[in-house]
Amino acid sequence: MKVKICGITNLEDALNAANLGVDFLGFIFYKKSPRFISISDARKIMESLPRSIGKVGVFVNATEQFVKSVVKKCNLDYVQLHGEEDPAYCERLAGKGKNKIKIIKAFRIKDADSLKAIEDYEVDSYLLDAFDEKVRGGSGKNFNWNLLLKIKNSDLNIILSGGLNPKNVKKLIKRFKPYTVDVSSGVEKTPRKKDYRLMREFILAAKEAYLYSPSPCK
Repeated sequence: MKVKICGITNLEDALNAANLGVDFLGFIFYKKSPRFISISDARKIMESLPRSIGKVGVFVNATEQFVKSVVKKCNLDYVQLHGEEDPAYCERLAGKGKNKIKIIKAFRIKDADSLKAIEDYEVDSYLLDAFDEKVRGGSGKNFNWNLLLKIKNSDLNIILSGGLNPKNVKKLIKRFKPYTVDVSSGVEKTPRKKDYRLMREFILAAKEAYLYSPSPCK
């Protein structure tokens, strides 16, 4: 069971999350997001992180050239695509060989039809988030988790996001056993400042749910 905390904007939050046992940290390079971070600021934070922490860059309908430049400058481990990037875009961006970029494709779930597009993509992980007309993520809303039962391929690396918090993450994990859970607003004081206590409670709840889950997560 892995935990990702997204929307990191400062070193204190990043180091606190790392010390608490987080597996991935997300940095948003989308200027319209309240959690936007510049390339230079993100790079400074990432250079101070343990190598064990996966560094995820979040992009929305960005050019391939821009994404690749950020991957190189920040030495990203994953690219998370939160826009309308089609399968061909993902395939081109990922590339091949030793320089292959690991892709997380986000899908905003509104209803059962929202899950159909997953079948068209061949990426490393599939992030399922709540649909919101105003924001691309971090809305604090969740979607109908029962829709997860309609996913045909149980071998996919599913990352669940959208409205997660320390109070509901344990129940979600025990029932659906995702590869990773992703949180942003659920552990915040403000959109640019995480809450240490909430991060601690979230990570502990997620890890505990995994330990006592009847079937192990991936």
